[in-house]
Amino acid sequence: MHFVTDVVRHALPEQHSGCSTDPVRLIALVESARSIMDLSAICKASPYLSGLIFAAEDFALDLSITRTPDLKEFLYARSAIATAARAFNLPSTIDLVTTAFRGEEGQKALRAESEDGKKMGFNGKQCIHPSQVDVVQDVFSPSKEEVEWAVRVVIADQKADAQGRGAWTLDGKMIDVPVVGKAKALYKKAELIGLDVQAVKTKWKDQEPE
Repeated sequence: MHFVTDVVRHALPEQHSGCSTDPVRLIALVESARSIMDLSAICKASPYLSGLIFAAEDFALDLSITRTPDLKEFLYARSAIATAARAFNLPSTIDLVTTAFRGEEGQKALRAESEDGKKMGFNGKQCIHPSQVDVVQDVFSPSKEEVEWAVRVVIADQKADAQGRGAWTLDGKMIDVPVVGKAKALYKKAELIGLDVQAVKTKWKDQEPE
């Protein structure tokens, strides 16, 4: 990482002058037991680092383990990678490849693995075939229900804040600072990927904190 950073800095100085809007970004492949142990150092190794990718097949080779459908043998490594990326504020956390991609069973496995990765904190997934792209984008994009929930929380929280309220409820569930933070992150993500958030805001403009 240090070597690559030096190469980038010297080869493309104009893109790293502090004024460029399009600097080169690096993504590190985490593919060995040693790299899992050194995640903290890796995440701090370069100012150009923008994400981590879990290279599961190389990791399995390094540890002499066999990949199984439920991926439980990768649980520690995947959790460590997602946690490290969040701890060091790296925007991209990219999960392992789904090696089965042909036919209905391949698509089902892809969706299941994508949903599992999303639950663990990953915000993207490697694709090895064009047929995987639509499923991965669908899973990692906020759903219609998630966007509506996020918008309702953001609108109601603004009103709760104006009323001097801390925790409040929505649909019978407690809403506090961490939940509002999650809603705001979903809201921002929906805007970034081009969803019509404004229409949802108009629909729920009268939402009140309960």
